[in-house]
Amino acid sequence: MTAARRIHLNDTTLRDGEQSPGVAFSVAEKVAIAAALAEAGVDEIEVGTPAMGAAEIEAIRAVAGLAPPVRLMAWCRMTEADLRAARSCGVPFVNLSIPMSDLQLSAKLGIGREEALARIRRMVPMALDAGFAVAVGGEDASRADPDHLKRVAETAAMAGAFRLRLADTVGILDPFATARLVGDMVAASDLAIEFHGHDDLGLATANSLAAVRAGASHVSVTVCGLGERAGNAALEEVAVGVARLGLGVSGVALPALTGLAERVARAARRPIAAGKAIVGRDVFTHESGIHVAALLGARETYQGLDPALIGRDHRFVVGKHSGQAALAHVLAERGLTLDPAVAPVLLALVRHRAEAVKGTVPPDDLERLLVEAADFLDREPGPDARLAH
Repeated sequence: MTAARRIHLNDTTLRDGEQSPGVAFSVAEKVAIAAALAEAGVDEIEVGTPAMGAAEIEAIRAVAGLAPPVRLMAWCRMTEADLRAARSCGVPFVNLSIPMSDLQLSAKLGIGREEALARIRRMVPMALDAGFAVAVGGEDASRADPDHLKRVAETAAMAGAFRLRLADTVGILDPFATARLVGDMVAASDLAIEFHGHDDLGLATANSLAAVRAGASHVSVTVCGLGERAGNAALEEVAVGVARLGLGVSGVALPALTGLAERVARAARRPIAAGKAIVGRDVFTHESGIHVAALLGARETYQGLDPALIGRDHRFVVGKHSGQAALAHVLAERGLTLDPAVAPVLLALVRHRAEAVKGTVPPDDLERLLVEAADFLDREPGPDARLAH
């Protein structure tokens, strides 16, 4: 039997995630998040940007002091000053980043392609001599000339880098374009290829999974997709996608994802949306009568992802769209039986209450409505006609 392909997730919550407007993790929060990431089985953490100064270096050193069983990496520009800052951080890996597109090379650095290649040839060996393992970060790779990307990969490999990151920095790719970009680079280079997607078009996770299908062995992610503008590919979505779609093995303990997301959300002061894929409160919650009735008979009818895979379970709630099967199920869980004669009256009362409160009807309220329905039936024979008014 062929061994499952290993997909490495590089979590950059502490670096790119913290670039979200208004997000600022304390040192203690960074240490706690790093420990939780390691506990969850993430095998690489991009800890921060040393060039930001002494406070950032202190935070990176604090995380490194944990000695977690993961690869710790500092993000640097392709400059001697950034490399010097990284040397005091206590991490063994650096990502030396440089723009790939002509637009960014010119507008940000005032240089062309040849100078960019020259910097890679100069800086990668310098970082190696400083004791680092080196990945080359290709900023704005999605808008770069493909031939230049191939020259970058060749130059980085010859200089001693072990990996090339292809960043969709402004989030313009779709899965088909991503697959072409990554597939071409995998075919052209022996370097490990990492994909770093941004979610400006809501496609970061889809693009990341397309990159894996096309041969990328590493994917850059953040918890809950935290990041600048619309954010990044979400760790929890990519990890579950890799497992559910049979793309490989990430090593991430999927049941740990919900707790990890909640920890990061608290630190970032960014509440998790109820419908957030994988970790949202309501993603396995069902109200619709048609769905609930089917799920009670066979889970697979409306289950594309088994919640048990991530340590969760289905939850049934009562609301405007509930049917009699849902009411009976919720009451049965509380040791109560729904009389078929009472069910239509209770259903009408539930729908009226749900519309009034614009929400679901908690089990305690459902019990009270059950009593009201039974009383109504005792007082008023033939309730269906009256309730129709």
